Amino acid sequence: MKRTLAAVLALAAAPLLVAAPAQAKPSDHGRPDTYVLTGDAGGSKFEGIGADERRGVFYVSEVTGGEIHRGSAGTAEAEQWLGGDGTDGRFTARGITTDAAGRVYVAGGPNGIGTGRPDLWVYAPDGRLLAALRAPGENVFLNDVAIGPDGAAYFTNSNAPQVYRVALDDGRWGVTRWADATGTVEQRAGFNLGGVVVSADRSALVVAQGNAGLLWRFDLGTAAVSLVETGLVPLADADGLVRQGSRLTVVRNFARMIATLELTADGRRARLVSEVATDPTRVLTTAKVLRGRMLFVDSKFDETVASGPYEVVTDPLAR
Repeated sequence: MKRTLAAVLALAAAPLLVAAPAQAKPSDHGRPDTYVLTGDAGGSKFEGIGADERRGVFYVSEVTGGEIHRGSAGTAEAEQWLGGDGTDGRFTARGITTDAAGRVYVAGGPNGIGTGRPDLWVYAPDGRLLAALRAPGENVFLNDVAIGPDGAAYFTNSNAPQVYRVALDDGRWGVTRWADATGTVEQRAGFNLGGVVVSADRSALVVAQGNAGLLWRFDLGTAAVSLVETGLVPLADADGLVRQGSRLTVVRNFARMIATLELTADGRRARLVSEVATDPTRVLTTAKVLRGRMLFVDSKFDETVASGPYEVVTDPLAR
């Protein structure tokens, strides 16, 4: 059911483990409500966001060119951190996340399809390239990435029902096809597996299949795959996922909706708590929490030729 903003805020104040997406409050101590990204003269589009809680910084990936931008929780303007347009073989970038050591993992989307270029990259916090890797297989579209309890990075493949694992073993970075759900997850036209988070009990990955409007559970112990029971909650265009305790926020890009679900600790079941409409002038792709606030990427995917301002926002809702 749809909720008004007032109802959502009331829900957030209630003694529940679930709530609507975080909003800026006076306790934010003057932090900006909107973060401005630098863009290209010919137009820029954005997709992924990673947050380094310890350092208080966030990273945003640029689809057009593959640049990586970095911002600070307390500063309104972000800066280009890593170049694109062929830097380290990167011409586009999609999902992005950080690990406990502050390393930055970047998914390349279609960057390597038919080109032999890398499918993913790993960077040190100071921007040094640690790895530029090709994923095994053909037609690999690495969409999003999450850090597992084993410290490895798990990347979803939108062009096949697969998850890839990236880890540092014996001093060398490597990538393997960790799970293949062919025969369980129906591959459909368009973007399939995308957003990914780790369940609260750290036993599984929960993955969105945006074109089907479904959530899937990938067991981290066995790599077995099963459907998350959601009670037929409408989740078409599910893109980014954010888990906070038992609360799962699902960013539904072109549907311009945010769904809040209560997810069981093992990731097997979820129930809808609320749905809210997002700003109709934006197509939000994903989000991350930094210093107590949720930051949403305005992708500009609805513009044929994108124009500024290019922004990460803390208030995603329709007015």
